[in-house]
Amino acid sequence: MKQYHDLLNHILGNGTRTDDRTGTGTISVFGYQTRYDLRAGFPIVTTKKVPFRWVAEELFWFLSGSTDEADLRARGVDIWEEWATAEQTARFGRETGDLGPVYGYLWRSFGGNYPKHDGVDQIERLIREIQTNPNSRRLIVSGWDPRVCDDVALPPCHTLFQFKVESGKTLHCQLYQRSADAFLGVPFNISSYALLTHLVAHVCGLEPGEFIHSFGDLHIYSNHLEQVNELLSREPFDLPRLELRNSEGLRGLEGLLNFKYENLALEGYTSHGKIAAPVAV
Repeated sequence: MKQYHDLLNHILGNGTRTDDRTGTGTISVFGYQTRYDLRAGFPIVTTKKVPFRWVAEELFWFLSGSTDEADLRARGVDIWEEWATAEQTARFGRETGDLGPVYGYLWRSFGGNYPKHDGVDQIERLIREIQTNPNSRRLIVSGWDPRVCDDVALPPCHTLFQFKVESGKTLHCQLYQRSADAFLGVPFNISSYALLTHLVAHVCGLEPGEFIHSFGDLHIYSNHLEQVNELLSREPFDLPRLELRNSEGLRGLEGLLNFKYENLALEGYTSHGKIAAPVAV
């Protein structure tokens, strides 16, 4: 995927050495944007293996409103485990596995009194507005609440996304991401929001258009440089296509929340092998 390679090369060519919260150190740039036409193929990195099922299950977990890491692990995905340990959750007076007001809660109960789900269901509002007021410029979901952003081990990195309905038939999505781990996180983020755009378009009777990815602090961790260079030495494959199966009856909010991995098929995904790298916690 050329856009992803260009992103990595931009950081390497223009970034500065920066200290960071984790103590690992990064090469960082501030402000960057990539665009992916979802009609030209599904944007998933091909120069290393990206586990698409994990991407999908994490997204379904977000949409469910859950903030219990055990719910995600029950789906066979352990990518949030480092932030759900007893040591991490005890910092905030919560039980092991209780991540606090992270994505699922903010999307489905923004402004609520955690753990009560008594806030604004932004996903319900989004779907309703797309269906009833498609020309709105307020098709926004916010993942940043300054009242609670310091009450979790990992505040939301992808902080706001906005949809645009073009000519009553095409759905575009733009994400603003405040902080982005270019090697480990960004490939997940690209495919996750591309998938979300496909799903929202389907349940609202639209076709997917573009996914635009805008960044604040975009960085490569200093202990990922060898892995980045290995990835950049590989030649990308053609992009696969996403097919939605047995999904005709999945419409509206209920349809979105009832999507399962079995409804998805990533046809023609070919990639180079996995490249392991440590997570900075």
